[in-house]
Amino acid sequence: MKAVVLAGGYATRLWPITKNRPKMFLPIGETTVVDRIFDDLEADDRIDTVYVSTNERFAPEFEAHLADADYEKPQLSVEETTEEDEKFGVMGALAQLIEREAVDDELLVIAGDNLLSFDVPDFLDYYESREAPTIAAYDVGSIERASEYGLVELDDDRVVDFQEKPDEPNSTLVSIACYAFPAEAVDLIATYLADGNNPDEPGWFIQWLQERRPTYAYTFEDAWFDIGTPESYLDAVAWHLDGDSLVSEAATLEDATIGENVHVMADAEIVGTHLERSVVFPNVTLQNADIRGSIIDEDTLLEDVNLATALIGAHTHISNDR
Repeated sequence: MKAVVLAGGYATRLWPITKNRPKMFLPIGETTVVDRIFDDLEADDRIDTVYVSTNERFAPEFEAHLADADYEKPQLSVEETTEEDEKFGVMGALAQLIEREAVDDELLVIAGDNLLSFDVPDFLDYYESREAPTIAAYDVGSIERASEYGLVELDDDRVVDFQEKPDEPNSTLVSIACYAFPAEAVDLIATYLADGNNPDEPGWFIQWLQERRPTYAYTFEDAWFDIGTPESYLDAVAWHLDGDSLVSEAATLEDATIGENVHVMADAEIVGTHLERSVVFPNVTLQNADIRGSIIDEDTLLEDVNLATALIGAHTHISNDR
């Protein structure tokens, strides 16, 4: 079985934090979003190759990241785009990868920016028990949130209806970006696109596929985070930290108070400052500040400021003398 980790997004809603950093590399505790997925795939003997589908702009970052890691399975497969408006759509890029890499096996497709509370091998166990196209589904608990995703209707665990981003959802069970396909279903992707169907979100393909082939849903509870906004990223960090804080031993704290769900990285200097529900990257200096619900990128100096829900890009200097 082959796996594709989708890592081609530009994450514009997280700029400037992700302007020059793939959002998949955002830290979750001591690891990153995408490394949690790589760890699961590396450990599962059913997966022999992991294609990391990214764009030309971020290919060097992924190449360097994989070179520094101990993974054996991941290899880059690069789509020829450098900007958001050049993208082929997820299904279009996936079809190109399948052709480029001559994939003719069963295929696991998973988004590299999703934090999953289930183990990917458990999902594959379920897929093998069905021997049919399988999606992962999660109850987001909100009609408003459900309208942003593919809505799933089940009969037992078989998908009997699927609506991509409906205007008026009638439930809160949605498909997340984790799919397993038999080889025969992989071949149907080319047919789907050749018929002029939507080349963007995979949900459009699932909506088309479930009308033609039995398709099943692996449902799970606990947590799922689609990390595309500052709020969703901080929610994922908070879920991982569970109310605690993570402060690097290489950070310096002086007259500082650290609240819940705070991650402070190496060589940060926190002086006379209160932090709450925030992520502070390496080599940041905070002096006499109050920072809440914010992300502060590396090599930044903030003095005498009060910030809430802020995104501060790398190498920023802000001083507000009182």
